[in-house]
Amino acid sequence: QVQLVESGGGSVQPGGSLRLSCKFSVSNFERYTMNWYRQGPGQQRELVAEVSGGGRAYYGNFVKGRFSISRDHAKNEVYLDRKSLEPEDTAVYVCNADLRVSPEETRDCWGQGTQVSVSP
Repeated sequence: QVQLVESGGGSVQPGGSLRLSCKFSVSNFERYTMNWYRQGPGQQRELVAEVSGGGRAYYGNFVKGRFSISRDHAKNEVYLDRKSLEPEDTAVYVCNADLRVSPEETRDCWGQGTQVSVSP
């Protein structure tokens, strides 16, 4: 069945980096806009980055150049690269896929999330 599976989370020191991966098991992956959200302790969920099926990327202002989103259509995967991590980047990171199936409906799929912890 349709499923998003994230990987790559873990613990990292401030200033370090990680790559998160998300595999979306669908036959029409290239049609989906792929997104990364995060939710820190006691915080509300926020959009980190998104990339359209055509490769157009959008980033939230808070990322300050430290995040990069990309996708590989041959592998049905989307990636989130993070540089110069700060303790405030500690959060559960969740992969999301959106497909506009009609002008009136957008199909929305969510992964289970992966924990990122940034500490000395």
